[in-house]
Amino acid sequence: MRFSALFAGFCLALLLLPSCGSGDGPSPDGAQGDEPASLTFWHFWSEPAQRRALDSVIAGFEAEYNCRVKKTELSWNDGKAKLLAAFNAGQAPDALELGSDWVAQFAGSGVLADLSGGDADLNSFLPFTHRVAKNGAEIAAWPWVVDSRVIYYNRDLLTQAGLDADNPPTDFVGLVAAAEKINEIDGVYGFGVNGPDRNRLYKKILPLFWSSGGDIFGPGGVPNLNSASNVKGLELYVSTAQSGLVETQRQLDDAFIRGTIGIWMSGSWLLDRIAAENPSLDYGVMTMPAVDGNPGVSFAGGEYLAVNAKSDKMDLARKFVHWMCDGRNALEWCKKVSSAGFPADTSYFAAPYFQSRPHRETFAAQLRSARMTPVHPRWLDMQDVIEEATVEALYGNKTAQESLDDAQTAVLDLLGMATEN
Repeated sequence: MRFSALFAGFCLALLLLPSCGSGDGPSPDGAQGDEPASLTFWHFWSEPAQRRALDSVIAGFEAEYNCRVKKTELSWNDGKAKLLAAFNAGQAPDALELGSDWVAQFAGSGVLADLSGGDADLNSFLPFTHRVAKNGAEIAAWPWVVDSRVIYYNRDLLTQAGLDADNPPTDFVGLVAAAEKINEIDGVYGFGVNGPDRNRLYKKILPLFWSSGGDIFGPGGVPNLNSASNVKGLELYVSTAQSGLVETQRQLDDAFIRGTIGIWMSGSWLLDRIAAENPSLDYGVMTMPAVDGNPGVSFAGGEYLAVNAKSDKMDLARKFVHWMCDGRNALEWCKKVSSAGFPADTSYFAAPYFQSRPHRETFAAQLRSARMTPVHPRWLDMQDVIEEATVEALYGNKTAQESLDDAQTAVLDLLGMATEN
């Protein structure tokens, strides 16, 4: 009996000793006993090389926090629908990637956690990323990576057209005139012009709205699609088609790589494709040209990371998002996947990696004069209206003024605003 009592006391003492792990119950990060904590992360980098690169970067976080990140790949075609369905079913991931034009819709639905507080500070990030990141006083998503579009030009074709390839026109009207001369060369086109191409066309027309002094919304948040400045921007875009090839983004990228397009607006992914598919192509890049003396403004895209407001791994998920978006780690990601662009943290724009890469400095300069889409829960619906209006004008079915007048009416109806506004 005495032995039994001593043994029972010994067992009780063991139970009261502090554990070297997280205890038998769930920790704040979700660890169970000796099992490492884990969280789920849904993202859009599904190509094999991208997947390996993401695994490599995230391995650093897993080692630092002794945890596992369970990744699920989404596609841009149906990823948004899958995220919405997951939130509706209460099965959303702990952390998730969102395109910059999706954040407002998800944040407005109340499904994203507030990431402000503590050492959260957006000041080192590009200013245009702040508005997207915020939902009122909260930070709904953290800027991760950003990229922009610039003008690519074929130096050989400029020379053949009798133009100075070392000094291409820096104003849009002059660029159109140069394209007209290139277009006279047999077998080539002056301009590459995005036609019907959902979710891509608006990225080409918005820069011309902005560069012409226009915007989507006017005073008081009322849509202003048919402003004189926006009409001018659309007219300029239509003028490029008179000496250009109207096709999809992918087909126009292909044509530029082949050397059959003189001037074309595209993203940094095209740099890698040219290097891989036609390294002898003699080309240059330049920032968006001016319009009537207004500085050229380009479209900026970006990826954001957010946390599920109902995650039971809240602390770990917040740490993950902040770790991934830290400029040092975002830079490592951009090194491994150059199509990711630049860290949203401007402190890393001058990193030796970017300085040593041809043409990257032009993209960095353009990001200083770029904008993201308006922050509005119905932006994606508005985007469809703008693209439809652009196509109508591009194909001559309506004038630029008529197209944007109709788009203005459609957007006012969409937002439930009186048409007299």
